[in-house]
Amino acid sequence: MTTTQQAPFVPTPRAEGPLLEVRDLHVEFHTRDGVIRAVNGVNYSVSAGETLAVLGESGSGKSVTAQAIMGILDMPPAKIPQGEILFQGQDMLKMSAEERRGLRGAKIAMIFQDALSSLNPVLTVGYQLGEMFRVHQGLGKKEAKAKAIELMDRVKIPAAAARVNDFPHQFSGGMRQRIMIAMALALEPDLIIADEPTTALDVTVQAQVMDLLAELQREYNMGLILITHDLGVVADVADKIAVMYAGRIVEQAPVHELYKRPAHPYTRGLLDSIPRLDQKGQELFAIQGLPPNLLKVPTGCAFNPRCPMAQDICRTDLPALVEVSEQDGGVLPGRRSACHFWKETIHG
Repeated sequence: MTTTQQAPFVPTPRAEGPLLEVRDLHVEFHTRDGVIRAVNGVNYSVSAGETLAVLGESGSGKSVTAQAIMGILDMPPAKIPQGEILFQGQDMLKMSAEERRGLRGAKIAMIFQDALSSLNPVLTVGYQLGEMFRVHQGLGKKEAKAKAIELMDRVKIPAAAARVNDFPHQFSGGMRQRIMIAMALALEPDLIIADEPTTALDVTVQAQVMDLLAELQREYNMGLILITHDLGVVADVADKIAVMYAGRIVEQAPVHELYKRPAHPYTRGLLDSIPRLDQKGQELFAIQGLPPNLLKVPTGCAFNPRCPMAQDICRTDLPALVEVSEQDGGVLPGRRSACHFWKETIHG
């Protein structure tokens, strides 16, 4: 059986700007219990060579946004009622299914959080890596296998030539995640979305995986969207951060500014929950309560039932994502917060 080579993506000539722009994106799921509004007006961008970290607890809409970008949502039940996803100037939501398939892998690739379930257990890793080259570049089996070995070497899997015919279960969790990274890098895409790439890995292996991603990003000058719930993972690799809660972005900031002076109580709570060496023996901080049920999101600010700063206005009025400024009125570049009391938070 022969494989069909996907049609190439042809970017629209345009002025320099972000590699990817997400504009006012909404995603909802129609269920028997009601409509779940998983993503509500998300806006963010990432440029070549830049790392955007998207943070938030489970259910905040991080992964759903990524799946919408990749075009891998099941529709139905998912629906995208409004918004734009611009990649190199073209709105991917207006592309045909064939055009989106040509884009995936070749221009945008994704690293999934569970490498074992993402890899086919009955096919060798070499076959699965080589499939990218067979489908997108029309290579034969021998050439594709050679490319697979090169990729395994590139992500520092020992004895790649000897292990190319091994199956996923024969690799450790860290090695399987390296295989997923190799698969994402196969066609040297312009943008990689890494969805919780260090989940279920021990601390040492987490650091190795993050260092590898950073090294490869610098080498290929890729844009990187790093989705995680762990602020500690992104401190040394991200350029800017978008914090999500209940399907909305509640804060955006350059990484060092956010760590130094959070402008939203939810972000401050996430930062306070990171274990610190100078607090040995003390009880760890935890944000009280649970993330909201997206079928019954609280009125006003969705975080208000858990927020120590909440007042009456927080329970009635939804705060807009506004630019954050200094006390003298000067706008802080790249800083935005969706909190009625961001001034008290950032200067408190």
